[in-house]
Amino acid sequence: MTPARTGASLALAAMLCVQLGIAVSVGLAERVGADGAAWLRLVWAGLIVLVVLRPRRGSMSGRAFRTCVALGVVTAGITMLFMVAVSRLPMGTASALEFLGPLSVAVLRGRGTVARLLWPALAAVGVLLLTEPWHGGVDLVGVAAALGAAVCWAGYIVLTQRVGDEVAGVQGLAVSMPVAGLVATGVVLALPGSQAMGSLTWEVVLLGVALAVLLPVVPFALEMVALRRLTAAAFGTLMCLEPAIALVIGLVVLGQVPGPAAVVGLVLVVAAGLGAERSGARSAEPGGEGAPGGPVEPACGVGDELAAAPR
Repeated sequence: MTPARTGASLALAAMLCVQLGIAVSVGLAERVGADGAAWLRLVWAGLIVLVVLRPRRGSMSGRAFRTCVALGVVTAGITMLFMVAVSRLPMGTASALEFLGPLSVAVLRGRGTVARLLWPALAAVGVLLLTEPWHGGVDLVGVAAALGAAVCWAGYIVLTQRVGDEVAGVQGLAVSMPVAGLVATGVVLALPGSQAMGSLTWEVVLLGVALAVLLPVVPFALEMVALRRLTAAAFGTLMCLEPAIALVIGLVVLGQVPGPAAVVGLVLVVAAGLGAERSGARSAEPGGEGAPGGPVEPACGVGDELAAAPR
């Protein structure tokens, strides 16, 4: 397989893990509430990160540490708000609405040739059709939660880039993910009527561990490897497939049947993803992958903005 196809396969596997994790979380939310399902995932993910990455306070400046803490806060916001959204809306619709956050940032920062803008533009039309905003009767609380998650995801992009500039390796994640777990715990304790704590059983706790591995631990690892085989622009466009994958998982796992407009949107997003895969291989550079000196770090771009964002 070419680097582009290998990277695309890894990115698709990561997105499949994400959407399967969300679908299972919807079932868990019926037992512990949307806030409880998000809380279990974040707490266990934070604990796993603490054990595996072992954050070192002396490895970053005070400013960088505060940025990592802020990143943890928006990470909790993305996860908890999106769980509220998918508990009220079809997965494809909620995912498309949430995707407006990174898509807006990509459009505002975008530059380059017409060809590079074509695939993201096509994906944007597909996302719009998947959302079907012209229909009435949509759960307004679910829509507001999805849009709130989109705002948090936009903030996640900005903060992730700042952390990447100031903190070496994955030490930023080693701080932000445990902070997200603490914030989620605080929300669950303070939220009136939350059933998260009162519904805990060993089965629920173990399911939370499995979900934390499925989302975000495994997707993070897969996306990081994929980014070393794709251009940032191609990776970012491939991530536009996520609402379409959410629609399919919602149909297969949750029985959420899409309308005609959503099917058209799915076709457009898939077409954009295929275009990205064809043009996504990294060019050979001195010190790049396949050359003496090791792999190339991915350039800052759309792909980096979307990489490993918790959903």
